[in-house]
Amino acid sequence: MNGILIAGENRESSKVMAELCIEAGYNVTVTTTAAGVFNGILKKTARVILLGSSFDELAAIELIPLLKKCCRDLAIILVSNEASLPVIRRLRNEGIFYHLLKPVLPEDREELKQVVACAFQNTKNCYC
Repeated sequence: MNGILIAGENRESSKVMAELCIEAGYNVTVTTTAAGVFNGILKKTARVILLGSSFDELAAIELIPLLKKCCRDLAIILVSNEASLPVIRRLRNEGIFYHLLKPVLPEDREELKQVVACAFQNTKNCYC
């Protein structure tokens, strides 16, 4: 299954990412809640997560270790323009697959497509 979960507070950014992923042929679910994220993982509908820097009053840095405990092979792509270098380093140690800036320019959108495709290649044997 080529399921992508897009999670974050910014509805406009989520909409853009969802449209790009749908055009690329992926099954997309969008959520603004932590419960929605865990539901997607536990029901095994998502192998890749595009995760905003915060939502549901939680920072991604708090949520990522919990997500990785639910499914250690899950590909988490952090989508954030606000994260500092020390925070990104810490998140990489926690197991994020990639840090992506929010897609604004055509080049950003192409990067999103490439990163998602690469994440699926790296998780092809992932059945959390």
